[in-house]
Amino acid sequence: MWPYWLAFALPSILALRYMGERTPTASAARMGKWPALWWAVFVWLSLMVGLREQVGGDWFNYIDHITRAAGTPFSEAFSDKDLTYSLVNWCAAQTAYGIYIVDSAAAVLFSWGLVVFCRMQPRPWLALVVAIPYLVVVVAMGYTRQGVAIGLAMLGLVALGQGRMIAFVVWVVFAATWHKSAVILIPLALMAGGRNRLWTLLWVILAGGLMFVLLVQESFDALTTNYIGAKYDSAGAGIRVAMNALPAVVFLLFRRRFGLSPREQTFWTWMSGAALFFVLLLKVSPSSTAVDRLALYWIPIQVFVWSRMPKALDMPGPANAVGVIGVIAYSAAVMLVWLNFADNAFAWIPYSFYPSVLFWAE
Repeated sequence: MWPYWLAFALPSILALRYMGERTPTASAARMGKWPALWWAVFVWLSLMVGLREQVGGDWFNYIDHITRAAGTPFSEAFSDKDLTYSLVNWCAAQTAYGIYIVDSAAAVLFSWGLVVFCRMQPRPWLALVVAIPYLVVVVAMGYTRQGVAIGLAMLGLVALGQGRMIAFVVWVVFAATWHKSAVILIPLALMAGGRNRLWTLLWVILAGGLMFVLLVQESFDALTTNYIGAKYDSAGAGIRVAMNALPAVVFLLFRRRFGLSPREQTFWTWMSGAALFFVLLLKVSPSSTAVDRLALYWIPIQVFVWSRMPKALDMPGPANAVGVIGVIAYSAAVMLVWLNFADNAFAWIPYSFYPSVLFWAE
């Protein structure tokens, strides 16, 4: 499992090297303004996630998707309504490298969203450290479609933080074409606290209604049957929901110390409240899997809160280093526990990289 620890160690070293805060600007999100080191991170993440070999709990399910698409006419390729995923999957299935093309396309979009979101935090390297153990290793490598949707959602969250409502809706719509569950993000626009709440409400209703009709309506009964009706349960769902709830509680307790604008503070307050609501929902829902999958979209709150904790605790000078080291230690503990004790960790171990497997096979 050393590749996972290497992936964790590199940003950890950089988080310690660049320990001070910086003020994020809008240009930090633009790819043309990325320093060479962040471009290297983007390429590295895209390759590690995109060219993995038999890594992830749903690996063979996605192989089945490729196999079915290979024998499906193009006119029937979009029956599941995850439009972009279906298109990429069908095109990839016509080649000899189907799964790797799909995974690579998904990895590029996910990594783009993650890098942009991290670079918009005062301590971007620490944000990446927080993201590696679960968001990158488990979600991006395990749930390909939803990983893309979360990556695109992070681009939307950045746009929303900048007050760009239309851009947020566009990113969420794009995310929903990879995984329909992304429609749950539309109401976040109301949480952003824009000046014209009536106009925002109108946008939410129109965008949400259109997305439901075009993307979800035909699959709604199937989703309800598969998750709620079947009463599926996910091992570790409670722990994953708690991982979002903990930073939510921390933010609510110390939100005035995070140095946010009134709009940002309002938005992340609502996000924190929603993260706590998932705890209650997990208790009353007949399917923990349904709650677990929806709660994945709240993982960015972990990256946002933990990377800003040293500032929130007002730790100047040497004490600030203690805060940064504490966040790194917590993230390392998450990685250690998951890789060694998670029920499905066997599907990630050992990590295999397709080009190296191909080389040794020859």
